[in-house]
Amino acid sequence: MKKIIVLTTAVLGFNLAANAQASSGASQSTALSLSNAIAVTFTGSGSSNGGSVSVPFSSVADFTNGITTSVQTLKVQSNKLFNLGVSVNAANFTYSGTASPAPVMPISGVLALQVTGNGAGGLLNSLFNALSSTLSTAEQTLVSLGSNGGNQTLSLQYKATPGFAYPAGTYTANVVFTTTQP
Repeated sequence: MKKIIVLTTAVLGFNLAANAQASSGASQSTALSLSNAIAVTFTGSGSSNGGSVSVPFSSVADFTNGITTSVQTLKVQSNKLFNLGVSVNAANFTYSGTASPAPVMPISGVLALQVTGNGAGGLLNSLFNALSSTLSTAEQTLVSLGSNGGNQTLSLQYKATPGFAYPAGTYTANVVFTTTQP
């Protein structure tokens, strides 16, 4: 007898090994450690310093009616709901000019703020729907529970109405916007 069967078995074994697929696996746990993140910037400058807003009074009509500024836009980035507040850092404008003694112009009653567009979601304080809400050193809420996200915007305008009681010069106020996560 010939051992052909042994030869055939060896060939079949070789063919089975060539068609078999090998596999292996590995896994790894990946944990993200997120902290609370929040920032407010001005879109015009891309920073937390919005630069100066110039409000030139050059005619009697300007003093009579006041002047409304161009639209300023804030951007809030937050991974949680947020509140946005506004205040000024002093009760009076800082005066630069030649009048002596230096005049004292209060910010409250002179500088108002209006929200003209709310892309931040949340609840807009209705006091800021018109240019009649003046600013003060006490923080006032502009938006409560704004939506989390990376591009939540708020458009606003200032209106200055100093009247005729103050001499020529430059009157400056710093408006402060504050974001918090409740």
